[in-house]
Amino acid sequence: MEAWNAAWRERALPELAARDWDLLVIGGGICGAGILREAARRGWRCLLLEQRDFAWGTSSRSSKMVHGGLRYVAKGQLALTRDSVRERQRLLGEAPGLVQPLSFVMPHYRGGFPGPRVFGGLLSLYDALAGKRNHLFYPLQQLRYLAPGLREDGLLGGTRFFDAVTDDARLVQRVLAEARSDGGEALNGMRVVELLREADQVVGVLAEDTQTGARYPLRSRAVAQATGAWADRLRTPGNGRIRPLRGSHLLLPGWRLPVAHAFSFMHAEDGRPVFVFPWEGATVIGTTDLDHDGALDDDAAISNAEVDYLLAACAQQFPQALVGRADVLATWAGVRPVVSDGAVGLKPSDEKREHALWVEPGCVTLAGGKLTTFRLLALEVLRACAGFVGKTVDDRGCAVFRAEALPSMASLSPAQQRRLAGRHGRQLGEVLRRIEALGEACVAGTDTLWAELAWAADGELVLHLDDLLLRRTRLGLLLAEGGRAELPRIRALCQPRLGWSDERWLQEQANYLALWQRCYSLPPA
Repeated sequence: MEAWNAAWRERALPELAARDWDLLVIGGGICGAGILREAARRGWRCLLLEQRDFAWGTSSRSSKMVHGGLRYVAKGQLALTRDSVRERQRLLGEAPGLVQPLSFVMPHYRGGFPGPRVFGGLLSLYDALAGKRNHLFYPLQQLRYLAPGLREDGLLGGTRFFDAVTDDARLVQRVLAEARSDGGEALNGMRVVELLREADQVVGVLAEDTQTGARYPLRSRAVAQATGAWADRLRTPGNGRIRPLRGSHLLLPGWRLPVAHAFSFMHAEDGRPVFVFPWEGATVIGTTDLDHDGALDDDAAISNAEVDYLLAACAQQFPQALVGRADVLATWAGVRPVVSDGAVGLKPSDEKREHALWVEPGCVTLAGGKLTTFRLLALEVLRACAGFVGKTVDDRGCAVFRAEALPSMASLSPAQQRRLAGRHGRQLGEVLRRIEALGEACVAGTDTLWAELAWAADGELVLHLDDLLLRRTRLGLLLAEGGRAELPRIRALCQPRLGWSDERWLQEQANYLALWQRCYSLPPA
């Protein structure tokens, strides 16, 4: 297959725009990628258009959890929980090294809610839906060994259970790779300006190449919108609306607050659940849940009030750690596209997190939904599009990620082999070829290999430096100051592969560092 990069994009775009498509997918997050994957496997002629970069929005700035939806059990939404648990288990089995089991601990305090008995009952139902028991209560003496450093005033013990964690942006990349292997196509930097209509039916889109300003009309039998918080922008107004809610996170160096489990607890200020968990060798504190009033086309950023809220949560649960602003390595804020009925006075955390499909002739808009169930959401969208395309859709139960024989990686540790196979899937051979050429060195103490950076620059459609450092890899989060100290070496490796002039590199670097300072660091105090 031809290299998937900016040079390919420039050559292919006019020809792709001239084709007649069965399905155009708008939006390059996890739901859009899932729709493209399921359409491609069925032989549909399908193209995905993303206005910025793949996973640029919520799908690179989530809480990284692939969970079964324990909160849905408490609300009696058992069918939704069952689906979520089964999809979680599917992803754990199909993408080890990318979707990983994660141990959670819920500490219980005297007089607190939920107590061990109530929480244990919820988990018993949760486990029954998953088909196996997977939780245990630890009294205080045992919990001290499992979770040192927890606040002990009134602590009765803790319940341990399991969910899963992922690198959300890499998950999107792998799903897109599967779709492309089955004949689907995907382009970033393509902003859909409007839907094209004939006789009150959507027949395609007008899209603008954000790199050149050129506009292209593309025709299709159906259009599927999976644009997240932007869902209201193109569709014909109707029932329901999107309420954008911001969820922000702090990232600490792993050594500053080392945790072996995810800790789930209720914030003393408002009773909302908060998490502290390990991710990519660092420690995450999250999340908030606030109305987002900023412009959707701008990167979201954490506020000082959110920083204080999350640091207070950390101090509440790990008082001896004395974590403060100076310890924060990076931040990120994502905007959740929550479907709201517009009820007055409803707090963000009280909004239902159910998805909706809005259908008009020739166009289906998906609103809301969760990362874990992206496959089921994709099937639902395809079924709604099938009549426009003249095809039928059944759930064949096929794997999202096709199993392939792994090439020999004898020189790498088992952990590295698992990680690389999970993140790169069918492109693993390309990464290994670059490891042969460049060696097995990692970037500045992270788990990311220099060879992975080289592959991303060569074959993962990087248009801008933040695509490379914030989504293809997570170096912009995991390294101090967004990786500023490593930029000269990154430049030497990647600039020739990206085909950028010296002037272009310097401009990209300036833009990236300004973006990191504005949206991925702490706001000015």
